[in-house]
Amino acid sequence: MWNSERSHGNGSGGGSSTRTLGMTSAISTAEPKPEDFQKTKELEKSLEPYNVFETEAELNHRMEILAKLNTLVKQWVRDVSIAKNMPEAMAEKLGGKIYTFGSYRLGVHHKGADIDALCVAPRNIERSDYFGSFFELLKQQPEVTECRAVEEAFVPVIKMNFDGIEIDLLFARLALKEIPDNFDLRDDMLLKNLDQKSVRSLNGCRVTDEILRLVPNIDNFRLALRTIKLWAKRHGIYSNSLGYFGGVSWAMLVARTCQLYPNAVAATLVHKFFLVFSRWKWPQPVLLKQPDNVSLGFQVWDPRVTVQDRFHLMPIITPAYPQQNSTFNVSSSTRKVMLMEFNRGMQITDDIMLGKQLWDKLFEAPSFFYRYRHFIVLLVSSSNADDHLEWCGLVESKIRYLILNLERNQHINLAHVNPKCYEQHEQNSATTLNGADGKPTPFCSLWFIGLEFERSENLNVDLTDSIQSFTDSVHKHAVHIKLLKDGMKIEARHVRRKQLAQYLDPNLLKRERKISDSYTVSAGGSGGNNNGSASPADASRKRKSTDPSSGASGTPATASSPAAGGAAVPGSNGSASKKRRNDSFDGASNSSFCSTSSTVVPNANDGKSPPEPMATEDSTPGAENQTAESLSTAEAASSFTNGDGGDADESMTAASSEDPTDGERRGPAGADDEGSYEDATKEEESSTTGVVSTAANGNVHNSTNSSSITTTTTASNGSNSNSNTSGSSGGNTTNPAAAPATEVACS
Repeated sequence: MWNSERSHGNGSGGGSSTRTLGMTSAISTAEPKPEDFQKTKELEKSLEPYNVFETEAELNHRMEILAKLNTLVKQWVRDVSIAKNMPEAMAEKLGGKIYTFGSYRLGVHHKGADIDALCVAPRNIERSDYFGSFFELLKQQPEVTECRAVEEAFVPVIKMNFDGIEIDLLFARLALKEIPDNFDLRDDMLLKNLDQKSVRSLNGCRVTDEILRLVPNIDNFRLALRTIKLWAKRHGIYSNSLGYFGGVSWAMLVARTCQLYPNAVAATLVHKFFLVFSRWKWPQPVLLKQPDNVSLGFQVWDPRVTVQDRFHLMPIITPAYPQQNSTFNVSSSTRKVMLMEFNRGMQITDDIMLGKQLWDKLFEAPSFFYRYRHFIVLLVSSSNADDHLEWCGLVESKIRYLILNLERNQHINLAHVNPKCYEQHEQNSATTLNGADGKPTPFCSLWFIGLEFERSENLNVDLTDSIQSFTDSVHKHAVHIKLLKDGMKIEARHVRRKQLAQYLDPNLLKRERKISDSYTVSAGGSGGNNNGSASPADASRKRKSTDPSSGASGTPATASSPAAGGAAVPGSNGSASKKRRNDSFDGASNSSFCSTSSTVVPNANDGKSPPEPMATEDSTPGAENQTAESLSTAEAASSFTNGDGGDADESMTAASSEDPTDGERRGPAGADDEGSYEDATKEEESSTTGVVSTAANGNVHNSTNSSSITTTTTASNGSNSNSNTSGSSGGNTTNPAAAPATEVACS
């Protein structure tokens, strides 16, 4: 009942009985060749060292845990019903059930992965009962540890460790008298008269089951998805909360690839995945099916009706009602990073399919710390382990707002957050934060954000408001949900690359340096790619071959500065507000929410022209001559119909006008590609000094030296403090009361 294997075999057969799935017809229905099967075997073998497969014993252990949890739910529903004066005979029949969703339900979970589960109860059980008596019942179980309730979350959840397995357990109360064991959640009418929290909780199971129903071959889908999930994690683009794609989003992209190539084996699907989505015309949405026309009053993703939906940058729409965009957290910066990785993955899989590389190359983690010259370090500390777990969870959920704040600064081309949380290194005292008693806090975690600045001489970048508003919002939210406790602190500092050794393990930095050097060597012969992006070696080569003085005379303001040392990213576009406006939807057609002929995402090659269409697969027998441009436009045109005469389309057109200066701000292809995979010593000698000035205001305390920005929020006194420490021996201190703001000089 809770097996991760699919319980029904619809669509799991071979390619001979191929049926049309998705919004458009397949690109290719060609049968796999012997070499495709060989590549798939090599792929499966290459995944084994990464612990993406569980043994039978481990799978059985998960089944036993879910069976115990299901029994516990039935017992709890019975006891609560009897306590509410229901006859015992009736209470015995009420039922209650545990459903699974996410990676476990899809059958792609890795060793040690958590289980996403849903507790479904009949109508006489209240949510307060779940977070009251059931929560207490769980804590009494000998197998349960680290049990905590997050009742105020957007999707309320109980988190726990059940016999060694992490479980996130949601709750939904259905408007039914009983919940039988064979109950199916796919019926849309089950949502009638339910509260929003129950609908959101049910959505996980409904979406997962619908994804499995919409792929032509389950086994090929699973192996391809395991590959893409591992690649995304290794390349630092797997985190929904930080603005990248989460597990369900990657699953839907792989499912769409399976629909376009229904007979392809896993190795081919991985290759086609990068082919399709490196050329996709974002922000055209990805849909797995025609949206359901259900009128139960719940809000669905529709940019014709909802203004906010028009500004989603990479929409991927869930297939179950109510349809939602699973990627609404994506920002301009995370979009650039993901597009760059899509293009890099396309290059690597091209080489793999041609026999020039092995699959291990796809899973090599790129260097993050040698990609940029400037960083913001977030230090999060607490006085005990339990507090630290909650505090880090809250801060991580808010980091994307800091990214949005930084993107609003017109001098910042890219704010690249590393999703990995680093723990305090024992040898480094720079990461130690002192508590109210003046002693170092025992628990400290760090997040790093790489900054790429525009290319300009004598550039001073003000980061005070961006950092201060972020720390203030985290502090206020923690107070609002009554989470803030003594010893909880958050601090933001600006550091340069040569200062990273104060925060990170030197061995980690050495490994990153080797990775950056290997990228430079291995990518030295590769050319540019679509969307105006380039490999790190391409960016380095362009930078070396370009006149340094061109930044002032011939290069637009949005090109990266030598001080920034940013990653090669596709389509850098100046300020975040202009990028979001240009990337918004333009509904010029009455029959769709996306224009089929006018507004497109600008191409970084010239800042004006649309992206090149997806290359036709002339070299692949049986492939259809179809482009990603036509695919995404066709899906958009056929997904929603405007039934009210086009008023919504008219308002959308007015809301998404083009910026006439966009082409001028972008510059030529590669102008904003700062790979920074050069010798670190030479870079630091030529990089700019981070000059900082700060101002004291209210409860914000600032003391400034030369090259770091520190913004601290503490729980002890409810105040925020900015302390800017020195990297220079002179210790030139600016009068805090006189200095207007925090500035970083990037000349």
